[in-house]
Formats: sequence, structure tokens, C-alpha cells
Amino acid sequence: MAVCRRDATRTLLAWGANSYGQLGLGHKNDVLLPKAVKSFLFNQSCIKNITGGGGHSAVLTDTGEIFFCGQNKDGQLGLGHTEDVTHFTLCSSICDCPVIQVACGWDYTVILVGNGQMFSCGSNSFGQLGIPDISGRCTIPAMIKSLQDKIINIAAGLRHAVAVAESGSVFQWGIGMALQAKRMCQEKNIPSFLRAKEPCKVPGFENVKVKSVASGSHHVVSLTDDGDLYVWGNNKHKQLLSKDSVVLEPQKIEAHYFEGEKIRRIWSGWTHLVVQSETEKVFTWGRGDYGQLGRSEMPCEGQSKDRKGSTEHHLKESSYAPATVPRLSGASEIACGSEHNLAIVALILSLVLLYSRIEGNSTL
Repeated sequence: MAVCRRDATRTLLAWGANSYGQLGLGHKNDVLLPKAVKSFLFNQSCIKNITGGGGHSAVLTDTGEIFFCGQNKDGQLGLGHTEDVTHFTLCSSICDCPVIQVACGWDYTVILVGNGQMFSCGSNSFGQLGIPDISGRCTIPAMIKSLQDKIINIAAGLRHAVAVAESGSVFQWGIGMALQAKRMCQEKNIPSFLRAKEPCKVPGFENVKVKSVASGSHHVVSLTDDGDLYVWGNNKHKQLLSKDSVVLEPQKIEAHYFEGEKIRRIWSGWTHLVVQSETEKVFTWGRGDYGQLGRSEMPCEGQSKDRKGSTEHHLKESSYAPATVPRLSGASEIACGSEHNLAIVALILSLVLLYSRIEGNSTL
């Protein structure tokens, strides 16, 4: 799903899997080519942001309204029922305060409003709503009252959520990461913030100020005001740049991985990471076998089996370290899906003036 802008108008385009009506096109058939979403209750030039979860989608307008469509069996659309919705529908229960950010997990949604408060809806089977009093599911966004800090940024993983407070502190809840960590490191104690079913402060940020977070299926990356990255969670695909299979507490990624530059923006897929540096270079790393890093070349056909295997091993190992994607330098927007990415890059045309002398005149 993407927003295409032409002059002062914007058109919402949708394509791909549509089993639950998550494309907002009024049906549940998959769509191979981008198609305009026409049935909208407002001018599409008002679209501020779009995001999606396991089977549902959300559109945020510049006036702070949110529209949902798609899978709704756990009430993740916040519409007061559990029927799937094939057209983008206004979430009217949260119209009193402008929404500034929406994060969609696998089967739940977290909503940040202008006064810094958070709401959530959908499944709470793993504590991902951050409201222990709710068992099962929640069909209308409920306030996460236990979190008193003013929140400025949020992210949702498969079955966990993360929030950044104005003070720079980080909070996490939902036990999805803890369950996986237990399976992978049975002899280690799992930190309390990974086991919490309501917002719990993440340790390790006492001397730094975090300004934003992004989450994969079972990992988290945070960005500080100083342009440094801290990561924790599952490291199966070396997306956390650690020798450990699981990073149980925030671990800083050294600047040398990014040619000594500070980082200004972060994004995360399910098992890969994308960041943009202060000079607008884009670095990617982590799992790359679906081409989600945007830089790996596959072995050429005709190679011997041994040579091909050796090349694949080399590519897999080299993908662990962050590397630049030259074609994405200067990208104004980047979005990560589970195993794919979208980017908006301005085309800079270099004009070379060629002079030819024609009857004594210089012409271009």
C-alpha cells in the first residue's frame, strides 16, 4: 500500500494479499497491480501516514483521525465489533483527541494521541495491549492507564509493544519476545520488561535519551538524541550485530558500522534493519534471502554446485554487517514490511551542457 502524490492531490494505492479486505477496496480478492482506493470518506490529500499489521491496515489523516480496514476477529480495528471490514472505516470512538501515531501488531493496534496518552485494542492473549485487566480481546480502544509518562513515539512487534516517553525513557510490554527468548536461552534469566503485561521501563537508558523506536517480529531498535542505536531481542539473523542468539538487554551498536556517522532515522522489518545516517546514506543488514536488504546479488546460473554454495555462504555472512544501498541515498521516506521495503527517492538530474558551434552561434 502506498500514497502517490501528484501536485496537490494524493491517491491511495493498494496491492497484494487481501484475504481480510486489508486493501480497503471493498472485496477480499488479492490484487497483483496497484489499484486506487476510491471509497474514502475524506479528501485523500489529507492522508498523513499509512501502516499495517498482520491482516489489517490503518490510515492516519493530518487532522488526527484514523481509518481502519481488514482483519478484525480480535477487534484490532477498534470499531466495537469483530467482523472483517473491506472499506476504510473511521474509528469514531477515539475522535475526541487527535491521533498522532498508529502502530499495528499481528492482531492488535496501539494508538498514540496528541496529549501523550496511549490506547490499544485487539488481542491481549500475550499481554500486548498493556492492560492486564483485559482478558481475551478488546474491540474498542482502551486507555493504557498505568503508563503515566507523556509518550512521543510507539512501535509494535508481533506480540509486544514499545513506547518512548518525552523524558527519553523506554517502556515495553507483551510477552511475545520473552517466550521466544526462553526457548533459545533456557539457562538465562529473562528480564522483567520482556515478561511484562503492562508497560515496564527498559533498563540501560539512564544516561541517554531515546527519541524513537522501531520493532521487528521479536527485536527492538532504539535511536537516541545523540544518533546512537541500541538493540535487544532475537538475533537469529544477526540483525542485532551480536554473537549471542538473543540479546536480553539494550546493547549499543558502535558507530564504526556506519562509517563513523550518526543515525537520524530507523526502520525495521521482521528480521532486518534499515537506518539513515546524518548524510542521508541508507544502511541495511540482517536477513537478506528475500532481497529485503536491497543489495545482495544472487549466484549466477551456470556456476558449479560447489562454487554456488560457496557464494551463497559468502553472501549470507556479508549480509550480517551493515552496508550502504547507494540507490537509496537521500530517500525522503522508507517503510519496511515483514520481508520487503518501499522508499521514496527524489531523482536528481545532472545537466551536462554541450556546446556546438553552428554558424557562429553557441547552442545547447
